[in-house]
Amino acid sequence: MASYVDNVLQPGETVRYTGTLHWIIFLPAIVLLAFATVGLVVMAVNPISGGGARIFSIIIAVAFLFGVLHLISAWIRRLGTEIAVTNHRIIYKRGIISRRSVEMNMDKVESVDVTQDIFGRLFDYGTVTIRGTGAGLEPLVTIASPIALRNAITVGPS
Repeated sequence: MASYVDNVLQPGETVRYTGTLHWIIFLPAIVLLAFATVGLVVMAVNPISGGGARIFSIIIAVAFLFGVLHLISAWIRRLGTEIAVTNHRIIYKRGIISRRSVEMNMDKVESVDVTQDIFGRLFDYGTVTIRGTGAGLEPLVTIASPIALRNAITVGPS
């Protein structure tokens, strides 16, 4: 199955850069699943008796359930998001079943803002906001390698 970007390329248009969401979107799922795993190990090593065991088991089960749901949600979000910079435009698509796509011609781009907090700098992710004449793209949040995306946009026509 061809990607959305491949399907909308015009004759003579080439892709200069493709971006994706950063793996950090999986962090809530990882934390919840790690909590559930540690809880299971604690229960196996040091069994709790009485009503406390039941409450602890419920907490572990809820953490596991929410961890799996977060994992699936993040995976679908990452799978359904496409970011591409071509020699003519910027293409941003999100969604698998229902789709939302935004495109901006390169000659309409006025500025590209990159925002990274300390963790974004450490793990190379951030928010990219593209401002164009008359309007701008919505902020692209949790983007992997945001500086590379900005550089691909601001490099100029080829």
